[in-house]
Amino acid sequence: MLNKLFMTRQILVTTKANPDQRHLIENLLSANKTNIDFLYEVSKERRQSVLKNAEILLTLNPLNDLDNNEFDLLENVDFIQLISAGADHFPYHKFPEDIIIASNPGAYAEPIAEHVVAMVLALAKRLQEEHQKMQQGEFNQFHFNKSIKDSTIGILGFGGIGKATAKLFGAFGSRIFAMNTSGKTDESVDFIGTTKDLKHILKSSDVVVLSLPLNNNTRGLIEKEQLEWMKDDAILINVARGEIINQKDLYEHLKNNSGFKAGLESWWVEPLRHGSFKLEYPLLDLPNVLASPHNSSMVPGVMKHGITEAVKNIIRYMSGKPFKGDIHRENFV
Repeated sequence: MLNKLFMTRQILVTTKANPDQRHLIENLLSANKTNIDFLYEVSKERRQSVLKNAEILLTLNPLNDLDNNEFDLLENVDFIQLISAGADHFPYHKFPEDIIIASNPGAYAEPIAEHVVAMVLALAKRLQEEHQKMQQGEFNQFHFNKSIKDSTIGILGFGGIGKATAKLFGAFGSRIFAMNTSGKTDESVDFIGTTKDLKHILKSSDVVVLSLPLNNNTRGLIEKEQLEWMKDDAILINVARGEIINQKDLYEHLKNNSGFKAGLESWWVEPLRHGSFKLEYPLLDLPNVLASPHNSSMVPGVMKHGITEAVKNIIRYMSGKPFKGDIHRENFV
């Protein structure tokens, strides 16, 4: 990498960008020695040479942007920057192992953390249930709901989203029990551990938030046994990936424990990743489930912020500085 620090780098944006996004990318990179190509603008005659000359890719999902036979043309690529925070969708088998791949951690953390709090409050305060009862003429003024103050929030996955979520719940006076891969953090928490401490965190928490990446270590992390560790009236929020939870076990647990509630923002089969939305079990028919269509990050300016963070990471890489989101592909293949 050091011999490339002062060379002009060839950057290829494979994801379609609108004029404002294109202008943003060009402005952010204007102080650096770069040639930028936007693949969707490249003519058929130039497409092959542009792919061969590319050294750095900025992409969301190259499977959507490239034909099957074009991956072999990317022979000079040494760095791939994802616009997305998640990296479980990336086609690792299409690229040599020596290519560095970076995700975009924390780029969408704040709006997702707000969504977590919204789901927790709606479930804790029984808003959906009481609204439906009032439609039926019931006025349950003296029915208790759940207090967030002095509650324990277990956050599994203490990266950008987890930390932003902890900050918001701190304003309620909640205790934070966090889990990450190192068991260490500079953030102010009441407990920090690793997967070895999963049982302790689940048994202690009034609310459990899943905000960890999907990989070989987290797939199926929450199954029947782990659900049974949790409190009978716990609230489980998933803003990560559906596959972290066993769908059948979750459905059965919710069906058999009416006091247990789940806020589901992420699903097992989704349109963006799989082409459609599909459930194996009728979770949406359960009264203790609150659902949203994986839209927690969809606020005005979201793509501008995500692209900005991704391009800043490319600049760090080109400058030889530490960059964020370095992916260990052995966790995904």
